[in-house]
Amino acid sequence: MESFTKVKLKDSELRLLAAAAFGAELDIASSRELTGGFYNTAYDLELSDGRSVILKVAPGPETEVLSYEKDIMRAEVEALRLMRAQGGVPVPEVYCYDESLKLISSPYFFLEKVKGQPYNEIKDSLTPEQQASIEHEVGRYQRRINEIGGPAFGLFGKTPVESGRTWRETFRSILLDVLQDAVRLGAQLPASLTEFEQVLERYLPALDEVTQPRLVHWDLWNGNIFVQDGTVVSIIDWERAMWGDVLQEYYFRHFENSAAFHEGYGITFTRRNELLRKQLYDLHLDLILAIECYSRQYKDEDHVRWAQDNLTESWRLFTELVS
Repeated sequence: MESFTKVKLKDSELRLLAAAAFGAELDIASSRELTGGFYNTAYDLELSDGRSVILKVAPGPETEVLSYEKDIMRAEVEALRLMRAQGGVPVPEVYCYDESLKLISSPYFFLEKVKGQPYNEIKDSLTPEQQASIEHEVGRYQRRINEIGGPAFGLFGKTPVESGRTWRETFRSILLDVLQDAVRLGAQLPASLTEFEQVLERYLPALDEVTQPRLVHWDLWNGNIFVQDGTVVSIIDWERAMWGDVLQEYYFRHFENSAAFHEGYGITFTRRNELLRKQLYDLHLDLILAIECYSRQYKDEDHVRWAQDNLTESWRLFTELVS
């Protein structure tokens, strides 16, 4: 999708970055911008030695982004390197990362081009049995990711947060940052800031039972799952990774209802506090989906309208659950 945050590079800039990463003797045989993402710019490059690699370029430092999106490319690189070291979950290899801004005015990195196709692009062509098999596998990988413990709650790749900070304090700060982004950008909200804060306070005690920071991908939707021959071959786009609550994961959101995923994950979450947390994380994501339309200046009016309607409905359900 076209987004204001995406950086467009000239062919000469692509060659400059490739030479710095892989050697001056190499050239780019072909390049193609990948349009599936919403935030970073991605290029599919074929090098003159026959290798295919992906280049991801972050928005420039002057670009308007949401508070949590600052420096998230570093988070993706660190999370990918962590997962490669841990093993057990298929992720692409990072070849090099440069945030010096010496060659171009944005951070960028090169990574392995993965095989297969995004699951969201082929799901409808698969039988229910094939879908269930893939989603069961996603559940198993999701559980492995979430079993990795962290040093403290907070966004991955940021400067270390206070080691004694609780999940309630951490998530409250993250959510209030999103609401402040809405005010700064003039985003339309279904209630006033005061109303949001009052209702949120009734949900926050449910977060106190989360005491162990866990690795959360947080953006593991079907577009970030690559599938080949009915098997998950890679999980991509880790820039939103954080140390948090496993119930933040996308497959626990209201957009998904996969029994096969839950079976693969191996745990069901049905207690009242768990339901409250899931509803809270639904609202958090729905807020972001609506507010980012303002920072990214999407041209797709249908998507902007959907995001606003989705947030309005999410807020209605949110207020009903604690009434």
